[in-house]
Amino acid sequence: MATTLTETFTQPGSAGAVLAVLRDGRARTRSELATLTGLSRATVRQRIDTLLARQLVTPAGDAASTGGRPPSQFAFNPSAGLVLGADIGATHALLAVTDLAGQVLAEEQRTHDIADGPEAVLSWVVDSGRRLADSVSAEANLLGVGMGLPGPIEHSTGRPISPPIMPGWDGYDVIGHLTDGLAPVAVVDNDVNVMALGEHFTAWSDVDHLVYVKVGTGIGSGIISDGELRRGAQGAAGDLGHVAVPHAVDALCRCGNTGCLEAVAGGGAVVARLRDKGIDAHTSTDLVALSKGGSVEVVHVLREAGRDIGEVLATVVSMLNPSVIVLGGALAAAGEHLLAGVREVVYRRSLPLATQHLRIVPSAAGRHAGVIGAAVMVIERVLAPDAVDRPLVLD
Repeated sequence: MATTLTETFTQPGSAGAVLAVLRDGRARTRSELATLTGLSRATVRQRIDTLLARQLVTPAGDAASTGGRPPSQFAFNPSAGLVLGADIGATHALLAVTDLAGQVLAEEQRTHDIADGPEAVLSWVVDSGRRLADSVSAEANLLGVGMGLPGPIEHSTGRPISPPIMPGWDGYDVIGHLTDGLAPVAVVDNDVNVMALGEHFTAWSDVDHLVYVKVGTGIGSGIISDGELRRGAQGAAGDLGHVAVPHAVDALCRCGNTGCLEAVAGGGAVVARLRDKGIDAHTSTDLVALSKGGSVEVVHVLREAGRDIGEVLATVVSMLNPSVIVLGGALAAAGEHLLAGVREVVYRRSLPLATQHLRIVPSAAGRHAGVIGAAVMVIERVLAPDAVDRPLVLD
């Protein structure tokens, strides 16, 4: 099921629909809400009272008077609950507690190995997530947890599907583990899909066609088209890292094939190339430090990696015609060099019509893209109009 980024009100007379109007952050009067929803003022009053009782909206002062008593205004209350976002990578993990507007309130990160298996990794998420939520509020109302994992995910069940770098995870009930130990709602998706949602939410909510590219140990992308995240038939859409690069036929990839983009432009490949040149680099963090230190060899290798990525993205531009391509991940944090290589090839190889208004930009959300996107998955679920209305008895 696609995650809809545009609002749809299936119950126009419900409290959930009134809340959906207020979630844009603007305070409104009952009269304004009646105009926007088509409800009577009496019905709007009932719906607002219901939402006030659940603390999902809050009084926001008085509007300017047009004669007589100033009308009261009401606004969405993002402090009504907490959400945990978990960005679980191959070698790192970042947790963040957010409010219901996706604002990060507390975070914790660590290095780990995804190959340690689901029990070890998810137990840490449960224990640390509970502790992190308690640090924000002693009476924490943790409504749900969203998680990004570095492999194909069956989104409807949250189960990994034959993930190549996640031994022991295939078919594991991730959602069951999280709901049993942490929160009543859990949503799981591929990590790059989640980053695409976080980037879209943070900086590009007005854009309907966006491709987010993560360049780290591996390379992948999240695709937003017509305002919706596209996962593909088996959740494998956007797997750029295993698209063949024609000039790299001898590069052996960890997937077993040769010539994959990841094998020539992923973090491991770039680090190996630098070590062959006698440069002491072992991780993506080393690359970032060396790049910012002005190493000419590192700048050259990053630019070449950007060109390789650009070759694949030129095809993506022709196929999908995005308005924005966002580069994130550890290697993208090394500065403009990778980005410059991507731009050079994409703008040269793609048709002018497709690139006329195309922007190729660094991530605005940075390392928080994944945790914000994971939180947004939960927020959209628990604050969807039908979910808000489900526990309510409306007049």
